Amino acid sequence: MAIEHLGYLVEQLNKFGDSKPVKISVGPILYYWPKQQVLDFYQQMLEAPVDIIYLGEAVCSKRHELRTDEWIELAAELNKSGKQVVLSTLALIEARSELSGLQKVCDNNDGLLVEANDMAAVQMLSEQKLPFVCGHSINIYNAHTLRILQQQGMQRWVMPVELNRETLGNILSDAGEMGFADQIETEVFSYGKLPLAYSARCFTARMRNLPKDDCRYSCIDYPDGVAMQTQEDEKLFTLNGIQTMSGSCYDLIPQVPEMVDMGVNVVRVSPQSDGTEKIIEQFREVIDSGKSETSLIARQHCNGYWFGQSGMDQVLDTAV
Repeated sequence: MAIEHLGYLVEQLNKFGDSKPVKISVGPILYYWPKQQVLDFYQQMLEAPVDIIYLGEAVCSKRHELRTDEWIELAAELNKSGKQVVLSTLALIEARSELSGLQKVCDNNDGLLVEANDMAAVQMLSEQKLPFVCGHSINIYNAHTLRILQQQGMQRWVMPVELNRETLGNILSDAGEMGFADQIETEVFSYGKLPLAYSARCFTARMRNLPKDDCRYSCIDYPDGVAMQTQEDEKLFTLNGIQTMSGSCYDLIPQVPEMVDMGVNVVRVSPQSDGTEKIIEQFREVIDSGKSETSLIARQHCNGYWFGQSGMDQVLDTAV
């Protein structure tokens, strides 16, 4: 982290360290799971040590195990638990019908907070003067953009996954100097396959020689996506319908104390088909103890983006 930002980061530590502890969120399920598996997962999340639950279809509108109305009903039911529940929107809008579904999410009658994953959602929510979260697919690369969105009603932003810790420090420092840092929350995607890109083409359908319009809902056969490897059998990407993800899980558990120092308010765990509860418990242990579990870095995961390196790299931060 640049020396000129250390004073601001110390100030943030004092501000958030005791009175505003770091929260854990579970992001929307990015894969296509059967309805019962989805319902079972969120029942588990009600009992898990998470503070914020995101849910909704954020990848492909063709996924219909739960319709838009059912997502809204499930969110309203989960909201009774006392945890904060947020409805997530699609990251890529391609059809008028998807705009209609987006409008329904933004207009939900239960007053649920919405995570806007594209600028159409931002516009709809800001026009209605409703508060919202900006997801990681919104390109927020500086404090000036952050300020504009905050003025439109944004309460929390999720840092784009490709940014590094120095850039985040600069953004938070600039937001502090501009006088609005205390009016927003900062969330960091901290565990899971990284959502890297979206396409109008469905890669999972193409893999099966199927057209996108007749994909036969192929994604449901791959609860954690389709692994792509190099000719040397190294993990490269994960295909998830129209979404391209990292080949390995992004793992910032060892960096949690550093994020606390920087003033990060929320760490996000992206749902996996198995083991999500265990990962959440590990985050909770690190947050509560204030000590990093450096032994976890031995897993075959990646963290390169956080350190300003290639995303697929695994960096052992000796300063941790």
